[in-house]
Amino acid sequence: MTNVVKNSVGIWAFGPAVTRFVPPGYHHEVADEGMVEKTERVCEGLSDLLDGLEYHYPGEVNEENAEGILAVLKEHHMELPVIAAGLHNDPTYKMGALINPDERLRRRGIDTLKRGIELAGEIGANFIIWPGAEGYNYTFQRPYAGTWRAFIEGVAELTEHAGGRGVKIFLEHKNSEPAMKILMQNIGMTLFTIKKVEELGVDTSNLLVNLDWQHLIMNGESLAEYAELLASENKLGHQHANDGWGTFDDDNVVGTNFFMQTLEMAQTLQDVGYGANGEIVGFDLYPYTEDQVKAVRRAILHWEFIWDVAKRIERRALAEAKKRADALGGQRAVYAALGLDSEYEERIIGRRKEAKASRSASQQ
Repeated sequence: MTNVVKNSVGIWAFGPAVTRFVPPGYHHEVADEGMVEKTERVCEGLSDLLDGLEYHYPGEVNEENAEGILAVLKEHHMELPVIAAGLHNDPTYKMGALINPDERLRRRGIDTLKRGIELAGEIGANFIIWPGAEGYNYTFQRPYAGTWRAFIEGVAELTEHAGGRGVKIFLEHKNSEPAMKILMQNIGMTLFTIKKVEELGVDTSNLLVNLDWQHLIMNGESLAEYAELLASENKLGHQHANDGWGTFDDDNVVGTNFFMQTLEMAQTLQDVGYGANGEIVGFDLYPYTEDQVKAVRRAILHWEFIWDVAKRIERRALAEAKKRADALGGQRAVYAALGLDSEYEERIIGRRKEAKASRSASQQ
């Protein structure tokens, strides 16, 4: 069981936090902040709890600013472990990059992401493909089979390019936004993508899955179930930890809404040995109106607390309950770790008895 798993947070948590209702952003005071300057601000506020920062390519990290960013990170004993594909917010690719119907734009998009993978290889990072713009907004808009073929072939080309550079590719699914119907919208279609890439003759040993927790929650997908299944297939690659209400990609502080699912996720990650081979829990947060550094700090502290609670779950009792599909036995083991042990149960029973006796006496 891993004691301390390395962590990271997306630098996008510290931007202006724009929405379509507040175009300047809730944090317009940082709108003109340079990426090196932003990195310095984050490192100064969080390096006591944080191991690394993640960036999108080419908007947040690129060949021009990478050296400056890495220098700041090194000064604060931090890393840049993950680079993410970042063409979804470029209007050039409003029709997608990997599936763009304009073959010239499609080729430009793929080549741009290949350069991002090359940068990742040079600095020892891995690469996330989150295909947020690879989808459609209307019925009758896309030739589905052909669009999927273009997507699969694009992922295959990027995977092959990464394989020669020692870079792992992490696929991250989401059901919508910015495309209303993203192609790779759930875990099933993510695994379908990997299977189809493999059928093209590409080595998929380094084509893994990044679980963004709120993306699963939005789909009604179980965090722990899919983490355990992916681990059993050697496909669990990275985490984007967050929380939300389940209807939108809130990217809220960890453990604020789906606490029990998050606790089960921690227990599962511990039991599959997550982190033992350098895997990271990355935080994908978007503090709209909150102080950004404080929100990320709170998310990390919540997760570390939940991780420690998960360690206290008595594994033998939990395993025995699961063996019998005993839901109440499983809950008993979990709540004991939260403090509801047999002694606490007796205190509850005792105070209920006392209250009942007091009411009975007052009625005589």
